[in-house]
Amino acid sequence: MSSILVLPGDGIGPEIVDEALRVLDAAKARFGLDIDLDHGLVGGAAYDAEGDPLPESTLEKARAADAILFGSIGGPKWDTIERDKRPERGLLRLRSSLGLFANLRPAILFPQLAGASSLKPEVVSGLDILIVRELTGGIYFGQPRGIKEENGERVGFNTYVYSESEMKRIARVAFDLAMQRGKRVCSVDKANVLEVTELWKEVVTEEAKAYPEIELSHMYVDNAAMQLVRAPKQFDVIVTGNLFGDILSDEAAMLTGSIGMLPSASLDENRKGLYEPCHGSAPDIAGQGIANPLATIMSLAMLMRYSLQRGDVADAIEAAVEKVLDQGLRTADIHTEGTRKVSTGEMGAAVAEALVNG
Repeated sequence: MSSILVLPGDGIGPEIVDEALRVLDAAKARFGLDIDLDHGLVGGAAYDAEGDPLPESTLEKARAADAILFGSIGGPKWDTIERDKRPERGLLRLRSSLGLFANLRPAILFPQLAGASSLKPEVVSGLDILIVRELTGGIYFGQPRGIKEENGERVGFNTYVYSESEMKRIARVAFDLAMQRGKRVCSVDKANVLEVTELWKEVVTEEAKAYPEIELSHMYVDNAAMQLVRAPKQFDVIVTGNLFGDILSDEAAMLTGSIGMLPSASLDENRKGLYEPCHGSAPDIAGQGIANPLATIMSLAMLMRYSLQRGDVADAIEAAVEKVLDQGLRTADIHTEGTRKVSTGEMGAAVAEALVNG
């Protein structure tokens, strides 16, 4: 038996996770999966209930589970509380506590949605990029950090730091995944300005020697941002640090037509992972039944592939999503003329039905 911890979180999190669980029920029925589900609080919901965005009880459940299905966290309701208690800090602590250092963010354009991208169809048609982002180091975690008084004014400071071992392990993840794809890796840095990324470039280059089949290239982050909108299909796998990966993966998301279409996985060294949609909690539309659940459903597919080693189930879920898109069903964020606008629940139900019917 496998175990999944379900953390719906805040905003639209509960409603999109509900649809992923509907699809999971369909997968269990079709494939006879033996999966035990547990539930927990995280983010703003956890703060409201227990005064902590990551209660110890949730962390214990996360450590015990084989994988975690995560919704979304945060919202303006919690913007004014102390920084260490804000919902986002709970997610950062969860990633750090579990050693989830490798963030995989695919940017795949479904052919049915080529017209929804902000770029010309010929630029993005056939797009299939995988961004591998280091997740537990870099400037988001570096010390010292803070805000202090200096010479009569406030000064804010953060530390951008990576160890050689952190660089090596994320490089190996990128190279291993590239071997299953197009065997091309672009390492993104700012080595002309930042010493930490100068070392990053050196370490990634050295690690590449163990993968002679991989074509390794290097690109400064500002150029990479430009190239993603100029000629995105030149990329296969992009590997980069926490800060640059955060920005570039959201940019790549919009190439696909909607960030509501993109899943992600955050893995430890043993492929235990936390799976979540790339979008945020969207509190402005929470409870309205219009959120797109497809990114969460495809995060479930990634969970099956990477943590539960059920690539067959992952393929079936992704095929069900394609079938529903072929039928012309669209949530509001991807709706175009000639397609049928459906609710969050209708989209989830359609994918579940397509999965059961094979």
